Amino acid sequence: MVKKFLKISSSSSSSIVVNVVVVGVVVVVIDVVAVLVVVEVVALTVSVAIVVAIEVAVVAVVAVEAVVAAAVFVAVAAAVVVAAVIVAVVVGGGVVDVVVIKVVVLQK
Repeated sequence: MVKKFLKISSSSSSSIVVNVVVVGVVVVVIDVVAVLVVVEVVALTVSVAIVVAIEVAVVAVVAVEAVVAAAVFVAVAAAVVVAAVIVAVVVGGGVVDVVVIKVVVLQK
């Protein structure tokens, strides 16, 4: 392309060739910039995806902690009920024992 431009004398055709060359370079530069922008957008998208994944993991951990806390609460409540059953068995009479045992079964 450059050799062809050098062989042509300075006329309107040479200016057309120069324009074509310049436009071609500009198009190439625009294409490169577009590719860089696409790469940057992809990189940002990946970064956002990583951040979202981390946030999801944190939410999952918090959810697990909430489940564990609920399980601990249930275990404590069950322990209180069992303690009440033991107290009722040791202290109370037969009717109270039956009522408390029924409550424990319903709690499960």
